Amino acid sequence: MQEINSLEQLLKLTAVAAAAIAAVIIVWYLVKRPPLGRLTKVLLLFGLGVMPIGVALTGNVAGFEYTLKREFCSSCHVMLPYTEDAADPKSNSLAAIHSRNATFGGESCYTCHADYAMFGAMTTKVNGLKHLYYYITEYASSGPYGEKGPRIHLYKPFKNGSCVRCHSTTAPNWLAREDHAGMVEEIRKGEASCIDCHGGAQVHPRSFNHGGNGRAPTASAAGEKKE
Repeated sequence: MQEINSLEQLLKLTAVAAAAIAAVIIVWYLVKRPPLGRLTKVLLLFGLGVMPIGVALTGNVAGFEYTLKREFCSSCHVMLPYTEDAADPKSNSLAAIHSRNATFGGESCYTCHADYAMFGAMTTKVNGLKHLYYYITEYASSGPYGEKGPRIHLYKPFKNGSCVRCHSTTAPNWLAREDHAGMVEEIRKGEASCIDCHGGAQVHPRSFNHGGNGRAPTASAAGEKKE
């Protein structure tokens, strides 16, 4: 029996089990044709209602959990310059360094690019639909790494809040850097952007090497999130 190591695997197993139970109940009823007594009605309620709803719920949540993973992002060829660098143990880019963090490394794309607010997960996934739209309409026929595709769409500034969730701006090593200490109040207030200094090719260098046709954001656009 396969060991369950994540919530996603547990949800998938639950969905399969619920679907199997529903199928057994329905087949039993169609074959046996028992009288519609109380027990039969209860079983049909589970087979036609409770279990299918359980499949839908657990299946959708399992799908959502999968979309958090970097492997999901890399399933789109346009993202390969980003995800291959992030997964490279020899890379010193910011994306790769953050992806080696044991706490969230497997979900580094989502962790860094999600909107952290009351409805953060919802707004992030709605914005993800934009990715799907642009892929179908503009990038599907581009090269293996998105070469000759149009410029990557930018939709909103990259907020410091995504950084200070981990980098609190209070650690001694962080404050020991002259640039940090001199701008700490501006950074905390959001008047100075972390990505102004740490953006561009520092984050995703392979996107600049493989992007082609001006796909990678220019330095002036480095302070914004990429679609």
